[in-house]
Amino acid sequence: MAVMTYREALNVALREEMRRDPRVFVIGEEVGLYEGAYKVTQGLLKEFGPQRVVDTPIAESGFTGVGIGAAMVGLRPVVEMMTFNFAMLALDQIVNSAAKMYYMSGGQYNIPIVIRGPGGPAHQLAAQHSQSMEVYFYHVPGLKVVRPSTPMDAKGLLKSAIRDDNPVIFIESETLYAVKGEVPDDPEFIIPLGQAVVRREGTDVTVIAYMGMMYRALEAAEELAKEGISVEIVDPRTLRPMDTETIIGSVRKTHRAVVVEAGAGFAGMGSEISASITECAFDDLDAPIERVTGENAPMPYARNLERAKTPSKEKIVDAVRRVCHAQGS
Repeated sequence: MAVMTYREALNVALREEMRRDPRVFVIGEEVGLYEGAYKVTQGLLKEFGPQRVVDTPIAESGFTGVGIGAAMVGLRPVVEMMTFNFAMLALDQIVNSAAKMYYMSGGQYNIPIVIRGPGGPAHQLAAQHSQSMEVYFYHVPGLKVVRPSTPMDAKGLLKSAIRDDNPVIFIESETLYAVKGEVPDDPEFIIPLGQAVVRREGTDVTVIAYMGMMYRALEAAEELAKEGISVEIVDPRTLRPMDTETIIGSVRKTHRAVVVEAGAGFAGMGSEISASITECAFDDLDAPIERVTGENAPMPYARNLERAKTPSKEKIVDAVRRVCHAQGS
């Protein structure tokens, strides 16, 4: 295995899939000459040329529509959003065209498109650039939604997304682009969509968390271990389809659950996961499910307020103590 950053793993995935399948191309703002706002597409224009690495105007609805049309005639586009906050400008294309075309055409048109880019809390990018956009997509029938937490996931899941015949919303994280980890060299390495992973084994409580929140959960687990509380951490990785079997299996083992997400809590991912646990494993619970979410407010610019807005290690620790009836430990 090679050790590389999250950013580099995404680049390798794109490069390998473009070499493997000539139908794969990348389109978006500054993906070519500038090599991507976050350098995920670095070197691709030089290797594959301007017909397969296409720079566009600042027109998310327009180039997303181009990608959907290309997918309808057999190509496999990867559309880059400079930040997923800008995907709001393409919601009609994504929700009314990409997600529904297979159904409304009676199965005549698959839409093998990946729409990818960074989303969620960033580094002082304020309210309009720091939203957890997965909530806009995961309840739309016809869309798959992926949020990879590690470099290995970034490569394996992106390759699976590109090979999938359905539209995939692939949301990365600006705060994770420099994170390093082991990544398999095998160009056929993939991680199937819809498979969660247990990041840490434990016996007392299950914490479900993804992306940056998964790393904070790991930090919280280390602190709680000093108090004798054994935390199991499950990372869904794919939000739709959701691997509820792994989540429910963990909760039945530990009998307690804490769900962590960066976005505002109301009608969020934590609500859906909590509902699934309640429906499938209510009799296994020894305490009510706790949710740790972002505050219900726009993301501030100031660094101290940005920290206050997003879930912290301390909030996760407190939630775990509550479900384990260990306040004051």
